[in-house]
Amino acid sequence: MNPLYLEVAVHLLSAMVAGGLIGLERSYHGRPAGFRTHTLVCLASSLLMLVTVYQGYWFGGEAAKGQVTMDPTRMAQGIMTGIGFLGAGVIFKEGLSVRGLTTAASIWVTAAIGVLMGVGFYFAGVLATVLTLGVLVVFHRIEQRLPTHIYAQLNVRFGREQAMLEAELRQLLTEHGFSIANLSYRLEDGDAFEYRMMVRTRKPEQLAVLARSLSGLKAVQQFRLSPTGD
Repeated sequence: MNPLYLEVAVHLLSAMVAGGLIGLERSYHGRPAGFRTHTLVCLASSLLMLVTVYQGYWFGGEAAKGQVTMDPTRMAQGIMTGIGFLGAGVIFKEGLSVRGLTTAASIWVTAAIGVLMGVGFYFAGVLATVLTLGVLVVFHRIEQRLPTHIYAQLNVRFGREQAMLEAELRQLLTEHGFSIANLSYRLEDGDAFEYRMMVRTRKPEQLAVLARSLSGLKAVQQFRLSPTGD
């Protein structure tokens, strides 16, 4: 086998493995951009960088004479710019929740790893793969154990004549371990009165407890409790 073909195969296979490992973690957590997406992103980045690394082979004698040159940094810049569009496609907003930011960041770093594999900087590429998996797996577990505030958007609708007093609603939320970050009011068609607020707690299990309590109140016509976060 031609030694050049073997080198190209090593570049592409290393990129495929690195992207696949990161993609497996995303697939495990049920993200839309998972195993195949990350593998293809890393493979494509490596493939494009091979054009500049082996330009002497692609362009033959013209490159050797200095008549044809390609700047590898410009190719890398173009790759990272293009990845921005793919990353934006996995970010979506639902109410006040923004999801997909971590997956978009993982796609971005996967493209960077592909560039490293493409130019043959294997140590940095392997180290970046390990660090990326560490951030996605280990940091996620650390984040779950850290004492943080859980925010949720709460909308509660009553009949106009049966609306709960604000003081009673605040007391109910306090009893369930919530504090109100902000509060607004809405009157729809003169028949329905609605409270809209951002609530905060340190105990995520209290979200389900609050939902059960609200569903048990006859005066409540409708409510929506939507946690925020990625």
